[in-house]
Amino acid sequence: CLRRGQEIVVQVTKEGLKTKGPTLSTYLALAGKHLVMMPWMKNYGISHKIEDEEERKRLAGVFDECKAPKGHGFIIRTAGEGASKKDIQADLKYLDRLWRAIEARMESEKAPGEIYLESDLVIRALRDTFGPEISKIICDSDITVRKIKDFLSIAAPRLKPKIVHYEEKIPLFHKHGIEDEIAKIQSREVELKSGGSIVIEQTEALVAIDVNSGRFRKQKNAEQTAFENNMEAAVEIARQLRLRDLGGLIVCDFIDMRNAKHRKEVEKAFRDAVKLDRARTKILHISRFGVVEMTRQRMRPSLQFSTFLACHHCAGMGFVKSHESLALEIIRLLNLAVSKEHIRRIELTVPKEVGEFLQNEKRAAIAQIEQATEKRIIIHSSPDYVGEQRTLLCLNDRGGEVKL
Repeated sequence: CLRRGQEIVVQVTKEGLKTKGPTLSTYLALAGKHLVMMPWMKNYGISHKIEDEEERKRLAGVFDECKAPKGHGFIIRTAGEGASKKDIQADLKYLDRLWRAIEARMESEKAPGEIYLESDLVIRALRDTFGPEISKIICDSDITVRKIKDFLSIAAPRLKPKIVHYEEKIPLFHKHGIEDEIAKIQSREVELKSGGSIVIEQTEALVAIDVNSGRFRKQKNAEQTAFENNMEAAVEIARQLRLRDLGGLIVCDFIDMRNAKHRKEVEKAFRDAVKLDRARTKILHISRFGVVEMTRQRMRPSLQFSTFLACHHCAGMGFVKSHESLALEIIRLLNLAVSKEHIRRIELTVPKEVGEFLQNEKRAAIAQIEQATEKRIIIHSSPDYVGEQRTLLCLNDRGGEVKL
């Protein structure tokens, strides 16, 4: 068991989120292009996402022929499907060199300290997504182009894609429509090609995804319309989960379908689409109401939490109180203030629209409070105030401020 003052090596497996700290593990894992190395372990396996039995047998045979470093476990990644003996052997050498460098840092570094930081974004993207199907890589940075060439010369020397240094005036992302795609994944509503849409709501407890038919009315038959809309939505939902890094409990509400066969087909389409996901997922069967519950491995904060701040006006709720609701709340607050004997004058500052509502729609109510208590109420409308923002200043008969 652990003892106080003992030095241990841990790996961050999940970033912290809000009040939750990062998740640490003593089970280390170093990812290569085709393999994951697990130092000090003896396990060997093949990713369960490689389902073809013949391919699994071939990979097992290839790995047995390679000279794997002793004392470590290995898993062939999904990206390792189709890899040759040369590919696997190159990955083994790379991971062995990496681990030796980490061991050297472990000996020299004083605890607590960082002994290894995973490769930067460009290298990780190449490592995880690059394959023979990619024929061209476009980059707008000369330094990054050199970095890409250096990495591929080691990681994939047999593959020689065309690496283009983009130097046009129009920014690269705008040229290829990437900025538009980024804008789409930052919206809560995603339009489908058929005219329907999906709405994504992220909360503390879960992610709720609702499928709407919208303008989708190609079929006169309502059941067929729902089925076709759901089939398209199933693929898009799986894509959005990956793009937005959505994790935890996820509930998908598809359009109701009475036909059990249609429900099964939608579920199958969804499961097939989710297979492209590298994160671990677990999907329950679709209910008779068209609801699919699932969990997705959360590796890092979602796109929403990593790129947005909670709105100061609505505290992240997405909406603010109506002028009438806020005015009624202020009237109750004024009634509380005038009930205090030592308060003689009240100055209230509110947003311009709320101030106009109070002075027009609630003028009689405020005048009645003043008349009944013989106390002065002054309302200031400020264009600098927004949403539910307000300031209440209570003064005594000598002009001194009094706390309510």
